[in-house]
Amino acid sequence: MQVLVHCDDQISCSEELIRRVEGVISGTLERFSSRLSQVEAHLGDLNSAKPGERDKVCSLEARIEGGASVLASHEAVTLTEAIHDAADKLKRLLARELQQLDDALENPQADPTARPL
Repeated sequence: MQVLVHCDDQISCSEELIRRVEGVISGTLERFSSRLSQVEAHLGDLNSAKPGERDKVCSLEARIEGGASVLASHEAVTLTEAIHDAADKLKRLLARELQQLDDALENPQADPTARPL
């Protein structure tokens, strides 16, 4: 699983920040790593230099092997909180999405989008 980190102009995208984000994502999504090709993290500050509540945002996009994408984001007071909470949301969404994909593969009749052979 490849992790890519992007920052908007208001966030200093240092090597330390990139390593921290990669570590949080890799650790949180470890059990799914063999089924994910890539996770992109987008970090931003909604209010720029002005202080404000919940103005740090982390948006994550996980690409599942085979083409599907799962998105999660979180706004928080600190960038650390935004990163951790977005990763936790993504973990829950991936668990549900991958379970649905597995169920559809095991029982194609249960999948309303499956076409008859």
